[in-house]
Amino acid sequence: AGGAGVLTLFSRARAFPLVMFSQELLTLLNAGLSLVESLETLAEKEAQPEVRRVLDELVVSLYRGQSFSDALRQQADVCGPLYGATVQSSEKSGALEDSLGKYIAYATQIDVARRKIISSSIYPAILGVVGLGVIGFLLGYVVPRFAKVFEEIGGDIPWMSRLLIHWGHFAQDNGRLLVMLLLALVAAALAFVARGDAGRHLIRLLQFSRKFRDQQAVYELSRFYRSLGMLLRGGIAILPAIRLVADQLPEDARRQLKLAEESIRGGMAVSEAMERHGLATAVSTRMLRVGEKTGRMGEMMDRVASFYDAQITQWIDYFVRMFEPILMSVIGLVIGTIVALMYFPIFELAGSIK
Repeated sequence: AGGAGVLTLFSRARAFPLVMFSQELLTLLNAGLSLVESLETLAEKEAQPEVRRVLDELVVSLYRGQSFSDALRQQADVCGPLYGATVQSSEKSGALEDSLGKYIAYATQIDVARRKIISSSIYPAILGVVGLGVIGFLLGYVVPRFAKVFEEIGGDIPWMSRLLIHWGHFAQDNGRLLVMLLLALVAAALAFVARGDAGRHLIRLLQFSRKFRDQQAVYELSRFYRSLGMLLRGGIAILPAIRLVADQLPEDARRQLKLAEESIRGGMAVSEAMERHGLATAVSTRMLRVGEKTGRMGEMMDRVASFYDAQITQWIDYFVRMFEPILMSVIGLVIGTIVALMYFPIFELAGSIK
């Protein structure tokens, strides 16, 4: 159950583009159109059948006299409870545009952290793919040809070079089989990634590192506090807001959040409850206390999330700076070893001629 928040980095985008919908809806409302007119306009221009179906159902619900939040609640599979709660808070004050703007800012900040993590992983991934491609070219094309030359020359060959030559003979005799096996592995890997399991298994693999588990917890807390802060600034009370954003945390943290919720209901301060149940660091606890004293708890939770985001970014930069040279060294060592083993027989031959 751990890593539920981080897995959203690897999951495919939802069929319904919620942020784009919010941006377009906000533009139309600011232009003077009513909510129903805005939704009808968005439905008319929409080309994707699934998205248009959702918009049409929202319009039908509004014509039936339902509130916008109730209409969104019926589309919970594409909108989610957090979005519905944000809209519901605006219906009390009549400031739908403000709530949409808050949600767009929230989603943008979440996406910034997500993009930082993904962009930092692109270069190591490309480096690994290129390195594996070079190693595959050496083992599948170059080594078999060297093996044929060494077989004709004969002579005493080091045992590691002999193993490489045996591999070259095997690759030469079973070239089609190896190519078919390689294509099957590539197809299986692509299907594995497309099905969405790659991120889940990668997270499980990385969880063996305590440092990664700590940063994973920080990332999940960042999303949790940012979501909670948005709801509090929208006028939702702390306990209902906690219940709405509980799914931002993995199962074990959710149990701690349940205990914190019971403590808050019993009269304990939010900062103390979060700290006692392991949902706040020393720095974030002090920031929450300031929010309690000033009455600006929603804003302070946004600052806590920004603090966590900065901590994650710093760790990612450090990890990438450490991981890239290690990966390059490993790839270079493997390639260098293969090349050296291919040239050892030539050195032996040159020594025997002398």
